[in-house]
Amino acid sequence: MRLPNKFTCSLSALLLIAGMGKAQTMTPYNVKNFGATGDGKTIETQAINKAIETAAAAGGGTVYFPAGNYQSGSIHLKSNVSLYIDQGATIIAAEATKEAGYDEPEKIVTNEYEDFGHRHWHNSLIWGENLHDISILGPGTIWGKGLERTNHAEMKGEEDKKPNKSIALYKCRNIIIRDISILHGGWFGILATSADNMTIDNVKMDTNRDGMDIDCCQNVRISNCSVNSPYDDGICLKSSYGLNTGRACENITITNCQVSGFDEGSFLDGTYKRTVKYNGGPTGRIKFGTESNGGYKNVAISNCVFSYCRGLALESVDGALMEDVSINNITMRDIVNAPIFVRLGARMRGPEGTPIGAATRISISNVTAYNVDAMQGAIIAGLPGYEINDLTLENIHIYFKGGGTKEQASIVVPDQTKLYPEPKTFGITPSYGFYISHVKDLKMRNVETNYIAEDMRPPYFLEFVNGVDFQHIRSQKAAGVPTFMLTQVKDFNIFNTAQVPDTKLTSVDKKNL
Repeated sequence: MRLPNKFTCSLSALLLIAGMGKAQTMTPYNVKNFGATGDGKTIETQAINKAIETAAAAGGGTVYFPAGNYQSGSIHLKSNVSLYIDQGATIIAAEATKEAGYDEPEKIVTNEYEDFGHRHWHNSLIWGENLHDISILGPGTIWGKGLERTNHAEMKGEEDKKPNKSIALYKCRNIIIRDISILHGGWFGILATSADNMTIDNVKMDTNRDGMDIDCCQNVRISNCSVNSPYDDGICLKSSYGLNTGRACENITITNCQVSGFDEGSFLDGTYKRTVKYNGGPTGRIKFGTESNGGYKNVAISNCVFSYCRGLALESVDGALMEDVSINNITMRDIVNAPIFVRLGARMRGPEGTPIGAATRISISNVTAYNVDAMQGAIIAGLPGYEINDLTLENIHIYFKGGGTKEQASIVVPDQTKLYPEPKTFGITPSYGFYISHVKDLKMRNVETNYIAEDMRPPYFLEFVNGVDFQHIRSQKAAGVPTFMLTQVKDFNIFNTAQVPDTKLTSVDKKNL
């Protein structure tokens, strides 16, 4: 077997860098040596899996995809085996025919608390279960051409055997996914459930539903990724009941990433079209939830860009403990709903008797957002008796579209305790900047709100808040409109704010400042 010189040299260089002293022979398992053609017409499922099985039987190695188009059904990952998809190589999800060789979804799994997509892994283009030391590498592409984006049969109470994920990992560890592109990834571009010690780096996605869902995973590093997903979330942390028990998403870093909601396909081809119309605007954001049974702990997000999509969303609605979260250096532009959404709710899609969760020790800092939708301000909302606790918002500057009316400033927002946790369920908020409800120990420093068109709503509306410190607040507001509207607020303190004199309030039922 003769490999391209560039590839052989690269592998030799890696061995030298690793300190081997001199280049040693390393022979990847070329799928074409196992019968694959790469002609874009032949179903290559058997040839690809034979190459993987041979590598695994030899103790591991690299299964190599040279330039070409490889139509396939389910590809079975194995421990100690890497897939390398070279430049010009595309693995294509074949249409769901018997010839394609897709695996059926697991029969023993129920969907009592999650939808079909979250609870099945085998009906995927590439999947692995109970594996260790696996990787999917290379500058090539995975195209989920034949994958479904939903489960229409499930909606009718029937079983759907169609494949719907590009990459699915279940109970795996020591994982690397690097440099690949995913186009039209199906229900999930990457679904990783209880996948520990995982690195996802320099991955580009342009997809038709969720980009990557990191579910019940621990020790995960996501970096330098670009995810365009107009019809669902871009980078999503979840802690579902997919393991039949709660498990936290814990020790997670997301850094140097971009999320967006341009028309599918227009991100990878560089046209960045904005014609999509979807349920309140494109999605494409970074989000915790919606599935939130096991919790989120020790999560750091930094240096990320949101463009033409929804805002940052942190949600605990199924009993999760959301704690020790740090978010820093975020820029947003053309945001179609609340730029910041922190929600402690009680949807409680989980075993009966599960207590309502908690949200505590959360820090969001250095956020800049421009051209944010006028319907809502940032929303920070807990529940009666279950406050969001110990939240810090610092160095934040948001430009809203504006245009709110005086009548909208009188809107009473319902708690929406059990509804799906989406900002749109709150409707129009009575403040254009921040709507804050059921929060304890809130600290806001160096926060500025502006609007593009005049807005007759106040910048801030607070209700049922206990303990709040404001410092260095700047707020654009219309003549005669207060900066703060307070209802049932205790221990309110504001300092060094030009529009409002230094004020300390022990308790107030209703007051405007």
